[in-house]
Amino acid sequence: MKAAVVRAFGKPLVIEDRPDPEPGPGQVRVRVEASGLCHTDIHAAQGDWPVKPNPPFVPGHEGVGVVEKLGDGVTHLSLGQRVAVPWLGKACGRCEHCLSGWETLCEQQINTGYGCDGGYAEKMLAWADYAQPVPDGVSAIEAAPLTCAGVTTYKALKVAGVRPAQLVAISGVGGLGHLAVQYAKIAGATVAAIDVTDEKLELATALGADLVIDARKDDVGEVLKRHGGAHAAIALAVNEAAFAAVNSGLRRGGKLVMVALPAHGTIQVPIFDTVLNGTSVIGSIVGTRQDLAEVFQLHAAGRTKVISETRPLDSVNESIADVLRGDVKARIVFDLLGTGR
Repeated sequence: MKAAVVRAFGKPLVIEDRPDPEPGPGQVRVRVEASGLCHTDIHAAQGDWPVKPNPPFVPGHEGVGVVEKLGDGVTHLSLGQRVAVPWLGKACGRCEHCLSGWETLCEQQINTGYGCDGGYAEKMLAWADYAQPVPDGVSAIEAAPLTCAGVTTYKALKVAGVRPAQLVAISGVGGLGHLAVQYAKIAGATVAAIDVTDEKLELATALGADLVIDARKDDVGEVLKRHGGAHAAIALAVNEAAFAAVNSGLRRGGKLVMVALPAHGTIQVPIFDTVLNGTSVIGSIVGTRQDLAEVFQLHAAGRTKVISETRPLDSVNESIADVLRGDVKARIVFDLLGTGR
């Protein structure tokens, strides 16, 4: 099988042939049809974060394909069934976090494309209990971005406790942000979308944003405050200054939900203002299996649109460079079958 492999941090990925992986007990082998390019994959390939993967490895945690081989003990999935393999590749299932519906906080979790090989390959392994069935009518190309970008922003809005008529700021309208705008609208919120490119601000408007803020020329905090301040701000731009900007635009009792992970990123939280205004700074990490099931359900019902462009896996290094330059409208999806569907 063909795979894109990180051989060394900060170096171009290498396209190489590898043997087909064999599923162990509780695992399945998936013939990958599509795999999304997430910024986390770039952080993984560059070794940006304190906890690093171990090269050589195959990145990718938005892999979608069909089950082609079952490991021992797998009875709830069937051959030919389409599944998605998300960031949460496996959790222990026994700890406090797993048992209380917060499996994404499990300290024993294994992350796809980070702690085990991921979806930048023609075939991959998945733990069957964590491979999410994809509903009929949802294509692999659409399902791939939903598997991380979708479930991550959907969960962030849940964490923020967004309610109808609240003002929600979406900072960064890209692969994640274009879906966050839609989930916030589904929740009944008034949406302020923030970005630094005309194309993405236009996309936000087309997707239903009520207010667009151009951070190149507008003071984000001041604009939000003129509209009463944000009840919640979802920080998706991989930029420390963007976090601080939306934090300054919270209303009293508002919540900053941090999602993007700039390398070595930090922000200063003013203690006096935070205490006096009763604001919160919260981290939100991807979503659970149930969250992903709900994301797929919404999409199957026609409630969301996925904006993406398909490319061959061979373009992986060029595609990463385009993401880093900000030249991608929303999401790049590697089409492993060359069908565009």
